Amino acid sequence: MIATQSKLPGTGTNIFSVMSKLAEEHQAINLSQGFPDYDCDPKLIDYVADAMRQGFNQYAPMTGLPALREVIAEKMNTLYGANYHPETEINITAGGTQAIFTALSAYIHPGDEVIIFEPAYDAYAPTIKLLGGLVKPYELAPPNYEIDWEMVKKLFSANTKMIILNSPQNPTGCVLSEKDIKALIKLTKNTDIMILSDEVYEHIIFDGKQHHSVALYPELRERSFIVASFGKLLHTTGWKLGYCLAPEQLMKEFRKVHQFNVFSVNTPMQVGIARYLKDPQSYLGLSAFFQQKRDLFRGLLAETKFKLLPCNGSYFQCVSYEHLSDEKDVAMAERLIKEYGVASIPVSAFYIRNTDHHVLRFCFAKKQETLEKAVERLVKL
Repeated sequence: MIATQSKLPGTGTNIFSVMSKLAEEHQAINLSQGFPDYDCDPKLIDYVADAMRQGFNQYAPMTGLPALREVIAEKMNTLYGANYHPETEINITAGGTQAIFTALSAYIHPGDEVIIFEPAYDAYAPTIKLLGGLVKPYELAPPNYEIDWEMVKKLFSANTKMIILNSPQNPTGCVLSEKDIKALIKLTKNTDIMILSDEVYEHIIFDGKQHHSVALYPELRERSFIVASFGKLLHTTGWKLGYCLAPEQLMKEFRKVHQFNVFSVNTPMQVGIARYLKDPQSYLGLSAFFQQKRDLFRGLLAETKFKLLPCNGSYFQCVSYEHLSDEKDVAMAERLIKEYGVASIPVSAFYIRNTDHHVLRFCFAKKQETLEKAVERLVKL
């Protein structure tokens, strides 16, 4: 046996894989992992199939197909008034997570500090640690998971290199307000701090609220990477396609890493998506589509003993059970699978310190019958 030293010694299999495996073993309804149980638009599949038949089966350019980058540039200009040059400031990636990993790899050196807001998507902290960076977590608390920006300021040091944002946020469903953005602008003014803005749920936002993309604000845009996902946009999480936006200076370094990571991504899917996105309704209708699911699911859950937390965006609904039980959220999640046949995610998994507020996360990107069947089981708790 050779001697080895792990670069992530405290990291095991992620909670999504664990809960999905447990759900499969117990034939539970899987509301844990964030993927739809319904098909994407057949028209999109036809477009991708057409691309394959037309011979688009070899490597795409490293930066992504020009047609797709141009559609994205037009979308960003229309929605946010932001001019990203398709040749120098947009890069197609193998999903949002790869874009996050690449942006961090391009700029985080050993000893650099990165501020994240927890509960946080579980890829952030391990990637920072893998690169020798230091994670500076700011812990948010239910029910509203609000940010005290004066407290965030206290996390700043001479080594602060980057702040990671996620809005709408996974797992809480919270969204950043204009007040939050103004506070962030004030904090980062006259600094060299970069921002990594994870906006994969940008089109899944409810009740008429506005998505405050950093692309809307020139003071932030000049220092920011924006990460987006076609998986969330098109109900195709298994295709693993996304993109990254950044000013040319930042994108140059991003591409240096990207070319030696995946180099390029799926060609026929890029062709099909570029064609599909020419109709803006392919994404402009998402908020209404998911709000109907959110409202249905919240209405159903109101019949259970859980306390519903706010959900202003994303396709996740968090619930509190602190008034029902003192058991840890991991234990509660496991019990729901084994005894009631419904899988969720314990939100403590989104905190580095496994902070447990007795909150579970359910995914409602599911068919109506799936949600109804799941809640039929949960009302028995």
